[in-house]
Amino acid sequence: MEKVSDIFGSMVFSDSVMKERLPKETYKQVRNTIQNGKRLDDEAARIVANAMKDWAIEKGATHFTHWFQPMTGITAEKHDSFISPMDNGQVIMEFSGKELVRGEPDASSFPSGGLRATFEARGYTAWDPTSYAFIKDGVLCIPTAFCSYGGEALDKKTPLLRSMEALNRQALRVLRLFGHTDVASVRTTVGPEQEYFLIDKSVYNKRRDLIYTGRTLFGAKPPKGQELDDHYFGSIKPRVAAFMKELDQELWKVGVLAKTEHNEVAPAQHELAPVFTTGNIAADHNQLTMETMQKVASRHGMVCLLHEKPFAGVNGSGKHNNWSLSTNTGVNLLEPGETPAENAQFLLFLCAVIQAVDDYQDMLRISVASAANDHRLGANEAPPAIVSMYVGTELEEILEALENDTDYAGHEKELLKIGVHALPRFARDTTDRNRTSPFAFTGNKFEFRMPGSSASISGINVVLNTAVAESLCQFADVLEGSTDFEADLQSLIRKTIHAHKRIIFNGNGYDDAWITEAEKRGLLNLRTTPECLPYYLAEKNVALFTKHRVYTRTEMEARYEIHLENYCKVLNIEALTMLDMARRDILPAVSGYIHELSDTALAVHQLTTAADCSFEQEQIAEMSGLLSDAFRKTKKLDAALFGAKSVSGSQALADYYRDHVFTAMAELRISVDQLETMTPSSVWPFPSYGDLLFSVK
Repeated sequence: MEKVSDIFGSMVFSDSVMKERLPKETYKQVRNTIQNGKRLDDEAARIVANAMKDWAIEKGATHFTHWFQPMTGITAEKHDSFISPMDNGQVIMEFSGKELVRGEPDASSFPSGGLRATFEARGYTAWDPTSYAFIKDGVLCIPTAFCSYGGEALDKKTPLLRSMEALNRQALRVLRLFGHTDVASVRTTVGPEQEYFLIDKSVYNKRRDLIYTGRTLFGAKPPKGQELDDHYFGSIKPRVAAFMKELDQELWKVGVLAKTEHNEVAPAQHELAPVFTTGNIAADHNQLTMETMQKVASRHGMVCLLHEKPFAGVNGSGKHNNWSLSTNTGVNLLEPGETPAENAQFLLFLCAVIQAVDDYQDMLRISVASAANDHRLGANEAPPAIVSMYVGTELEEILEALENDTDYAGHEKELLKIGVHALPRFARDTTDRNRTSPFAFTGNKFEFRMPGSSASISGINVVLNTAVAESLCQFADVLEGSTDFEADLQSLIRKTIHAHKRIIFNGNGYDDAWITEAEKRGLLNLRTTPECLPYYLAEKNVALFTKHRVYTRTEMEARYEIHLENYCKVLNIEALTMLDMARRDILPAVSGYIHELSDTALAVHQLTTAADCSFEQEQIAEMSGLLSDAFRKTKKLDAALFGAKSVSGSQALADYYRDHVFTAMAELRISVDQLETMTPSSVWPFPSYGDLLFSVK
């Protein structure tokens, strides 16, 4: 059996591989590009390309691709072979510096929000040397940015890289004020925890809703769900364990730091968590993780579901975005230390995050908005749609003391006493955790718990990076001209806490009282995607992203249109799928069963008029009523879909789909799910929730 140390990164053109294969001067140039953002010259690119090609061919690769992340939310790739023809009819294997640095995919065939028309097809992919190339399925994958002929970002990576540069610039300004002239760069470090479901492929193939939409559009609740809490952290089933083992190995080969795996709360639900890494690399790795999960699951006769809410009545799946800031000298800027009350640098960076989350709570909500995540936010497994922050008891008391200019008494760590002498004693943390908080401080990082499981983490971190960069920019503007740094620093921290303390909430985010309290505080409660998207183009938000050169106004307008268009398309596909399943399968199956009951009752009655046919009679009456009700609701849903054709304007159409189409879908589901509970499983045309959730033995 291969050692983990032998396979880890074996398919990555990593720093160690480059150091071994590149000339010293070229290697230095590449390192300077990665660490300081310096552009690589053409000759160096040619040398890197040749070394990369030779390495890839030795690993069995025959093709290369520019691997990019368009605004579909998934990755894209076009494979080109290394072969180049010779005059004698033979071929040689070539890969030029130009092919490494630039590609030209069709820009009009990806979502562009109006940036590209069908007749304006040219787009460019540009090599991102800060994210290592890797081999996947025998193809050399080169991580790239994707832009239009006019230079507008058409992808998820480009704005993320821009936001990281913006945050780096402003964080360095603040660190210089504290005397840290040795720090050359500040990077965001991210670790996205990935939740997912595994079901047997045989039952998946019988559910058109799962195939077309990723979630079940019908399904009565099974007798047993997650009520006993017996799945969470439970013993991992052999098939799942085999899947997890192969998944780890495949991810380790391409350098993904997969570390923790366990059963999640719902039946058939699981989680994978990686080790932290640099923000844009973490985004690349998470896209690879989701793709690899689905491929490995298929090899094990299963299907990996990444939808935020594939099953009603049990927990949906999220993606917790753990975020922190680290210097190139190895310092975590969100590490409180032993005495956080005396750590002014930590407190200033903490205040920067607090201000950012409060000022741009609307953008953080938008960053996780989707038709799929609307099902999950506010349910018992996810935070509410209201953005708030949890900092814990100790930090809250420190911030309160600073605001009021009073002494902080401090918290002494106590030994946790379990009551069994044989068990070890250890220091109890001064602060508990809060799983209901959307944005929680967890010791030396923040955990953003609102993102959905299928989302790219790029958009989330673009907002977070840029918002924090703005806070740090404002802080630097105040302090750089200070004549009394200590006094002005304390004043700035105090003012920031006072102005933004409304965003801090350490209580139960699931409590209905919090909704009332949040409203009193002036916090936004944006329950649905159409409700929050208009805030995207608010002047303060456009000003934020244009100031820090993360988006242009045009790029923001395009993304707003793409969000709206995607929401409408998702609901349209779901509604059409519901109608297809109801009309072609469910209603005919129920009608046939009612006919069978009628025949049975008639036959029994003909044998003897004294026979008791109350079961058949009552079933026929109740099911006939529900069947008629379901039929009327299919017509209502059909009419709602037809009505969408006459709605003009993207925002108006999204509102219409939410208010009319989605409502009609929900009503139809109620009647159909009731019918399922009354129809024999041998007659019902689709696998039940019990079949799906407990399909992997």
